[in-house]
Amino acid sequence: MTQFNLQDLENIIAERAKASAEASWTARLVKAGQDKAAKKLGEEAVETVIAAVSGKRESLVEETADLLYHLLVVLKIADIPLGEVLLVLEERTARSGLAEKASRTEQ
Repeated sequence: MTQFNLQDLENIIAERAKASAEASWTARLVKAGQDKAAKKLGEEAVETVIAAVSGKRESLVEETADLLYHLLVVLKIADIPLGEVLLVLEERTARSGLAEKASRTEQ
């Protein structure tokens, strides 16, 4: 199993975002702005769903990788560190998923 993790990917995205748009897809996406990056994230989400329902494991793995990458680019543009999202997930795991979901609908 690889030691590569989402924090590593977040760091790579931050570095590549500084490059020229001609040299890096990440830089091009960041420079295009949140609208473009969010639309690309949406496309990848749909492709991931299609791969999931198709039952094609390799396709689902590939599309999930694309989805995670584009999600981290959207977070980068919004200046939201992955750690902030992980804190929310950590807090949510302190109680059952059903209780957590019920608390969100009450607000």
